[in-house]
Amino acid sequence: MNVSPPPKDEYMKRSVKIAIGVFVGILVLVTGGLLWKTRQEAYKLLHAPMETRTLPSETPADYNLEFEDVTVTNPDGMKLAGWFIPSQNGAVIIMQHGYKSTRKELLNEAEMMHRHGYGVLVTSIRAHDYSEGELITLGVYEVDDMEAWYQYLLSRDDIDPEKIGIIGNSYGGMLSIQYASMNEKIKAVVANCAFSSMPDTVSTSVTHFTGLPEFPFVPLIVFWAETDNGVKMEEIDATKWIPLISPRPVFLMQGGVDTVISPESGQILYDAAKEPKELWFDPELGHVEFDKKRAEEYEARVSAFFDQYLLGE
Repeated sequence: MNVSPPPKDEYMKRSVKIAIGVFVGILVLVTGGLLWKTRQEAYKLLHAPMETRTLPSETPADYNLEFEDVTVTNPDGMKLAGWFIPSQNGAVIIMQHGYKSTRKELLNEAEMMHRHGYGVLVTSIRAHDYSEGELITLGVYEVDDMEAWYQYLLSRDDIDPEKIGIIGNSYGGMLSIQYASMNEKIKAVVANCAFSSMPDTVSTSVTHFTGLPEFPFVPLIVFWAETDNGVKMEEIDATKWIPLISPRPVFLMQGGVDTVISPESGQILYDAAKEPKELWFDPELGHVEFDKKRAEEYEARVSAFFDQYLLGE
């Protein structure tokens, strides 16, 4: 018995349906994969279990510095790790490292300021270094960690509470600005390549840390970060905090070929700050390279800044 083939129009309709089904299936797979990938990246950006962290490979002893291992407890009950290097002039500098970095990052600066007579408190915050906690909130709760370190300094009788300054690198620079805006007893602030706000720098920073292109990944990573962790990117804005520091001084540094944060961050912060303020912009430097690639000038300018505003010299 002969079977007639289906009419041509019916065959075409069936082919179109199959093609649409295949396309939808591929779209679902791609979309699902994209959502899974961006959610995983958002989780990794804002979580740091101990087994995934970089830990300090040196201590102040490697720089021939006498020091104390210090532990404080933040309001959430987390123990935080730090180093204290005694002061010779009564003044002390709090030093805060950057995102997913360690106290080792600031040992060069600690040795430098010690040579100028300053005490140094090299701090770490939750979910970094040997400190407890796993969630990074980009300053929402880390300011509580900074306050715990400040209270530790007040417990010591070998420093003058009217002579406390702060240095922060990158994310630590942003935290230094944020905390100093809340504590008028921080008398002088140095921020090395601090980002101005998360909206200003999120594309640069996310691409740097994940290796993914801005579109379509960055908007989705931001969405997952906000959804899963309650961190609102628009709330992370140092341009709102930095004018509150005045009349206390701020010294900003920014490299022109920075790939970790937006190179415009330094100028944006400088424009938002009130006097006294200073910006050192070097178009040839990358992220937090001032203390190494401009070592002599860095030492001269930073030590003179603190001498002026903490010691009155």
